[in-house]
Amino acid sequence: MVDDGELKAWFFREVFPLEAALTRFIRRNWRNESDVADLRQDIYAKVYTAAQRQLPLHARAFLFTTARNHLINTAKRAKIVSFDLVADLEASFPDAASTDLDRQLSAREELRRVQAGLERLPARCRQVMTLRRIEGLSTKEVATHLNISVSTVEQQMVHGLRALTDYMMGGQGRIRRPSPKTAATKNEGQS
Repeated sequence: MVDDGELKAWFFREVFPLEAALTRFIRRNWRNESDVADLRQDIYAKVYTAAQRQLPLHARAFLFTTARNHLINTAKRAKIVSFDLVADLEASFPDAASTDLDRQLSAREELRRVQAGLERLPARCRQVMTLRRIEGLSTKEVATHLNISVSTVEQQMVHGLRALTDYMMGGQGRIRRPSPKTAATKNEGQS
């Protein structure tokens, strides 16, 4: 058992300064803003109780691991939250030794944005992009799998990448195909 004075000193020296980061973590991973303060207090109580047995060597990692587990358990008990939230929390929490939590959390946000951009694409384009970039199939394998030509796969990739880039840069993420007039003018210049 850890001495009460030593435990309090550790908590105020190591854990309490992480309050802003913990609050940001909870807000990013919990949909109901009114629960944030209560969740933070619950996490503090769990950390304090666990530290009574032995002080953790890495307070930050211990705090965020405890926070992650508490949010998962709370979400499972609530039974009103989507499986996506629980899966996000379970699958994407950074390694316990990581010290760059903010960078990893923003990377997860960017991944969600990519997913949202992919969902905005037309079905065929989304299929091609997913098979080619996520599943790692070759252009020819995608063409065979979808029973389309290689040139169609290439065109869908070009359109999909442009639309996804536009979306990631803050645009609408719409596929822009050249108008027949523009395409005819371009072809005349190549003759």
